[in-house]
Amino acid sequence: MSANPAEARPAELNELTEEGEPANSDVNLEVILDVPVTLSMEVGRTRIPIRNLLQLNQGSVVELERAAGEPLDVFVNGTLVAHGEVVVVNERFGIRLTDVISPAERLRKLK
Repeated sequence: MSANPAEARPAELNELTEEGEPANSDVNLEVILDVPVTLSMEVGRTRIPIRNLLQLNQGSVVELERAAGEPLDVFVNGTLVAHGEVVVVNERFGIRLTDVISPAERLRKLK
């Protein structure tokens, strides 16, 4: 089933200000406030050959590219949004945000 080209119209997108906010202040955010997102923290990364990966077993130590004491990266749906440090709250791990990436900076990284 193909669309009739005469009926196709370009999408209308809001212009963003320098702060990353829509230029039109009449945006209703209520429609997205209950949309679930995945929040994840990353301690660090490393790249290893599959040969070394297959040799890992209980007790193996994998060295990460991040130095001890550096802040963790906080991602929302895979996008870096903040940095923070690990804390313990009621015997559970948590994270204290130390630096939040501005919407304008996130947009700059996408370009």
